[in-house]
Amino acid sequence: MIKKILSPRFVTVSLMIFAAALFRILPHPPNFAPVAAMALFGGAYFSSKKLAVIVPLIILVLSDVVLGFHYLVPAVYTGFLLITVTGFMLRNKRSFGRVLAASVFASVSFFVITNYAEWAFGIMYPKTMAGLSACFTMAIPFFQYTLLGDLVFTGAMFGAFELAKLKFPKLAEAK
Repeated sequence: MIKKILSPRFVTVSLMIFAAALFRILPHPPNFAPVAAMALFGGAYFSSKKLAVIVPLIILVLSDVVLGFHYLVPAVYTGFLLITVTGFMLRNKRSFGRVLAASVFASVSFFVITNYAEWAFGIMYPKTMAGLSACFTMAIPFFQYTLLGDLVFTGAMFGAFELAKLKFPKLAEAK
């Protein structure tokens, strides 16, 4: 286990997720953040499924320590874990189309989970179907940033790692 943790692949993937988390702390448009990309990337590239969940989650929590916690954190983390599991499906079958589809799925699922939680646990919307509809409708303008951020950060992380593997073959998956 220690050898796996100290491998160049583990260290590189971890550092890339940490670097992405730093973007959450910098000023950015609402919802234009690397959260989904971190989860997809970790799920796809960590050799161990356990580490694929734990390492990105710890890094997410550390960035939330800086940003602050709020009542939607359980929904955000639930969405994050679902996206990590989606990343598992990319482990042995990465292609542009599959990564693109996973990124769009991540955006949509995160939108649904977090906005449903806002309606269910927040105070802004009545607990009626009209309130739920209003909650989702009001969130639509923010979805464009979520989708764009997910596509940009996912593309950057997956693309950079694939390029790095060409230059540094030790980053390739262990057989």
